[in-house]
Amino acid sequence: MDFDLPNGALVNKFVAKTKFYERVKLSSRLQNSFINQIQKITWKYKLAEDTLGISKSENVTEIQIFEVVLKAQVIPQNVLKIIDKAIPYPILYVFVYQDDFAFGITLKDGVRTENYYFSEWNQLLSFDFTGIDLEKVYQKLIRAFITSEAKEQDQFHDMIELDVQIKNLEKEIMTLGNKIRKEKQFNRKVDLNKILLDKQRQLYAIKKDMS
Repeated sequence: MDFDLPNGALVNKFVAKTKFYERVKLSSRLQNSFINQIQKITWKYKLAEDTLGISKSENVTEIQIFEVVLKAQVIPQNVLKIIDKAIPYPILYVFVYQDDFAFGITLKDGVRTENYYFSEWNQLLSFDFTGIDLEKVYQKLIRAFITSEAKEQDQFHDMIELDVQIKNLEKEIMTLGNKIRKEKQFNRKVDLNKILLDKQRQLYAIKKDMS
């Protein structure tokens, strides 16, 4: 998949999977994950001061775009962690499986991976590669993945924090709902329902404050 980027940013080089073995010590199980889950990795673009014409920042000096051809329509997060550990820059991923595609990006604090964001399969995202510096470009790329009400936050860190809160509460609510449906004991159902209502109130309050 091509992006509307300057020709100078195009790299389009095949990256051997063994390169990651050399940079990060892997168990045989993780090496097998590379072999069994990934067909091919291509370094598509390098977004830097000299390729994009946008100044680097203290926190973000480059952004890489990798195309990862998969052997199945499953995004291997365990493998991505190895790639991100080996590459000291934020990475925007384009995943390809046959005629299907998806996007992913790492939320990095320095070289440490904090979180991953993924699109749905065949979901088109609009990426904005402009900004006063590469850090702002990177934040815009992450913002394209945010689907919760937190996206309306002006400040990037506020958006991330609220999105995490919303996602965690939504996950807890779903888990509690499943537990309640399976629970046989009435008293235990009542207790779980109280917890569920509390979580739902918390989620409602957060969303109401942002509306």
